[in-house]
Amino acid sequence: MSGMTGIVKTVAEWIKGFILFYGVYIVLQGHLTPGGGFAGGVIIACSFIMMELAFGKQRAEKELSEHGSHLLDEFGAIAILLLGLWGYFLPQMPFFSNVLLEYWPGSPFHIISAGSIPLINLAIGIKVGTGLYTIFVSLAEYKPELQEKEE
Repeated sequence: MSGMTGIVKTVAEWIKGFILFYGVYIVLQGHLTPGGGFAGGVIIACSFIMMELAFGKQRAEKELSEHGSHLLDEFGAIAILLLGLWGYFLPQMPFFSNVLLEYWPGSPFHIISAGSIPLINLAIGIKVGTGLYTIFVSLAEYKPELQEKEE
């Protein structure tokens, strides 16, 4: 049996959803409250890292595989780039300008009030969360070969 004790597994199973949804909340509310894509992405990654620490690699692969993590990481990077280029190709808009704010200003202090900033926060949250999880998995699997002692 891999992973930690039954108590740790039970508690991890109970709180994984709360941690994940709190990270998503931080990402989505980043333009209204302190937080945003980076902080929310770290919290999201912590939920997956907790599952790998509690249950082992086999269970964590069911939650988010390494291949899926790489795909989401690449999607986040491409989404950030496309959102930046979106403003570049519109007339009289600089690179990474707040394009949606010009066309759909929304109401102050509401979710849809900051133009393209929530979309950028979402892309950054995906990129940071999956990137941090990939780094953790890579470091957890790293096993340097034992060097033979010279006689």
